[in-house]
This record gives sequence, structure tokens and C-alpha cells, in this order.
Amino acid sequence: MQVNEEKMMALLGTMVGDMGAAMSAALVTLGDKLGLYRALATGPMTPEALAAQTGLAPRMVREWLLNQAAGGYVTYMGGAGDAYSMTPEQAAALADETSPFFVAGGFDVVASAHRDEPKVERAFRDGKGLPWGAHDTCLFCGTERFFAASYRGHLVSSWIPALEGVEAKLRKGAMVADVGCGHGASTVLMAAAYPQSKFTGFDSHGPSIDCAARRAKDAGLKNIAFRMADATSFAADGGFDLVACFDCLHDMADPVGCARHVKRALRPGGTWMVVEPAAGDTVESNLNPVGRVFSAASTMICVPASMSGGGPALGACAGEKRMSEVIKAGGFTTCRKATATPFNMVLEARA
Repeated sequence: MQVNEEKMMALLGTMVGDMGAAMSAALVTLGDKLGLYRALATGPMTPEALAAQTGLAPRMVREWLLNQAAGGYVTYMGGAGDAYSMTPEQAAALADETSPFFVAGGFDVVASAHRDEPKVERAFRDGKGLPWGAHDTCLFCGTERFFAASYRGHLVSSWIPALEGVEAKLRKGAMVADVGCGHGASTVLMAAAYPQSKFTGFDSHGPSIDCAARRAKDAGLKNIAFRMADATSFAADGGFDLVACFDCLHDMADPVGCARHVKRALRPGGTWMVVEPAAGDTVESNLNPVGRVFSAASTMICVPASMSGGGPALGACAGEKRMSEVIKAGGFTTCRKATATPFNMVLEARA
């Protein structure tokens, strides 16, 4: 084959950028873990001042700052002592864990992907998948921290209000199930916002349920409980006004079975809220930076999780059309996209 030099240089430039980003991901995790972002967010500092405030080695801090400024994650100010700082946007993304823009948890997920590479390699070779609970524990904490930011920014303020009649029920007092709740970030937010309602979080991963219970206790919430159960066996006696599944239906071994079970769990007039990645319905519509993140996470986490249970392996790029088909196959007659963000779509299903 004859190589086009201009195209070759462009491709290599992209790859160099990717290598820098991939290696720098570890430095983001270190900056988060060592408190470097939080300290720098308080005001401009030289490397030596930042090292002194965090109790770290000055030479290591200086090199870390150079890398972070090269990537645009901190700002180089120059001047006496080569000071650095963080803009309000950089601080919101990396230093403030209460911010709806906080993304540092996503780099924990990246770290888990690299640690789990040998396990996923086996899944490629034997086709047996990889259960959620078999991943590195960094995945579970990273998932909580990463998704919780979006939930803080949208769940109570826009997602629930976009559902027909649901917010009024929650304010008055409703029964809610959060299926696939993980560490309970979504469950805790809803329970705090709607104290008249009762919430039960269900998850098949025991350590996550234990963590969720601690989160609820720390928050002082009395209207919340957590139970270990999967999406097709949680208590379903027709007693729930709302069932929610946050970023998990596409991971399941039996998503249609989950839909059938949710239908049985709902009271007449009840609602199923399904929050899913805002992927496109075609390959072409996912050939973009967001689709790249979704498909990477899907290859490492979502598809192997479903395959491990003999499931359809929908993946994070299933899209609205495919997810709506799954929901209706479980017996729901209507499914509409109630609202969306650049990263999530909220589907409202009714029987």
C-alpha cells in the first residue's frame, strides 16, 4: 500500500494526543487522590508552595503541574516562581466533588479499565464475558463519583419534573424502587428531596448495597432502605409508584425480563424511569468523542457484563430505538424520551 504522508502525519498526531491523554489519566487520578486540585483551587501557587501545602515532594509537583497545564486542566501563570492556578471551570470539574460538573470519578473508571485489561482479554478470547462484581473495586467507587455529579445536576431539578405526574406523587408520598442502585447515589438524592416518599434501592452486588446503606446512614435519611436482589427478582408486589433504572438496563443479562418484572412491580398508573446513555441509533451517529467514551466503557464493562449472564449485550451505544424496543417487549405500551442531556436520555415507560 502507498501511504499518503499528509494523512499519515495527521493520524500520528491524533495518536500522540491520545497517548498523552492516556498517560495523563493516571496523573489526574493522582491529583485527585493527593489533594493537589483542591489545594490549587484555593488560589495561585508556585510548585513549591503547592508542595508545601499538600506535604508532597516539590520536584514531583512541578512536573505534575507542567503536565496538567499542557493538557489544559490547570493554568500556567508564569511570573516569579512559575505560578499556576485553576479557573472556575477547571475547579468545578476537578476540585469540587459537590459540583454537577465534577468528572474526576470518571478517571477512576479509566484506571479500573486498565487494571481489568487481562480479564477483558479473556472475555474476547472465550466469549464468556465478565460479571460486574468481578471488576477492580476502583470501578465501583469511580462509577458512583462520576455519575453522581450528573444526578446532582439533573435528577431532581429536571429529570423527575419531566415525567408526567411523578413529581406530585413524590411530594405527596410515593413508593419508589431504584433498581441497579449501586452505591445509592441516585437513591439518596431522591430520598433527601422527597421526604414524604419511601425509597428502596436494589442491587445484585453485595458490597455496593453495604456501601449504599452507609451513605444513607451518613445522610441521616430514614425513608430509605437497601436490599440485595437482581433486576428480575426484587420484591415486585405491584406496590411501587415509580421504578427507576439509572445507567444499568443496557448492562443486564435479561433486560426484557427486567422490563416484565418492573411492570409487575408497578401500581396501576405507575411509571418506569429508564436513564440511559444518550447514544445514537446508528454507527455513524456515534462516531464522535462521546460515542468514543461510551463504546470504550461498553467494551470494557457493559457488553462483558451482559455476556457473562448469557444476555443480549446491548452495550452503552444501544440508542433510544433499541432501548424502547426492549422496554415494549417487556409489556409496556408507551415509551417516550422525556428529556435528555449531552450524556443521558431519560425514557418514561408506562404500561
